[in-house]
Amino acid sequence: MTAVRTLPAAVVRGAAFVVLLALWQALAAMVNDPLLPSPLAVLLSLQHHLMQGELLHHLAKTLMRVAAAFVIAMLIGVAVGVWMGRSKLVNNLLDSLLVLMLNLPALVAAILCFIWIGLNETAAVLAVALNKVPTVIINIREGARALDTQLLQVGEVYRVPRLTVLRRIVLPQLYPYIMASARSGLALIWKIVLVIELLGRSDGIGFQLGTFFQFFDLTSILAYTAAFAGVVFVIEAVLLRPLDRRLNGWRA
Repeated sequence: MTAVRTLPAAVVRGAAFVVLLALWQALAAMVNDPLLPSPLAVLLSLQHHLMQGELLHHLAKTLMRVAAAFVIAMLIGVAVGVWMGRSKLVNNLLDSLLVLMLNLPALVAAILCFIWIGLNETAAVLAVALNKVPTVIINIREGARALDTQLLQVGEVYRVPRLTVLRRIVLPQLYPYIMASARSGLALIWKIVLVIELLGRSDGIGFQLGTFFQFFDLTSILAYTAAFAGVVFVIEAVLLRPLDRRLNGWRA
């Protein structure tokens, strides 16, 4: 047990992934049904779609929508969350609206945006952002409420410029909440984007999954899912996790 605990985190994660693939392969071999393709079949399908070039096209479209919705949701969510957390009046004014938005289904938001704005990129991105903004606000509001008021008072006593207070006092305390919102938001946004694409776009991973579903092509569905999941894993490992360690390193 002690030896397992001392293994690098990457090795443990890799081992868990290998075990999952082995279980999948064994189950696929037992069932022997096209509705449960093996990992090798999915890999060959992924290679086929990559060679044709269509997967990269649809993947790029989906990633563009994810990035746009992510940036919009984070900017609005952080700003409003800090505002609500530091102002009791603003919190009371917006709290009911926040609860309503939290419980608004993504499907309803998508339909309303497509009807009011049209079947275009603006409506698609806005529908996704609307579903993520409330969760960001909730996290950041709690972080703003937990700010060390003594540090803020020190800044006021020494007449520290507001920009410096924001950069040196407020943001370092909010970084854990911002990163938690970012990491959970990425997982949530890409799921909603696929639903939006399925409903009202003519390209993207979601659109392709809907097409494959009509033909019961489960192998292609899993291949496209694996491709997008791989990109999300890379973003998490290369960007978000190192950024989280860097921003919160002062807490260690």
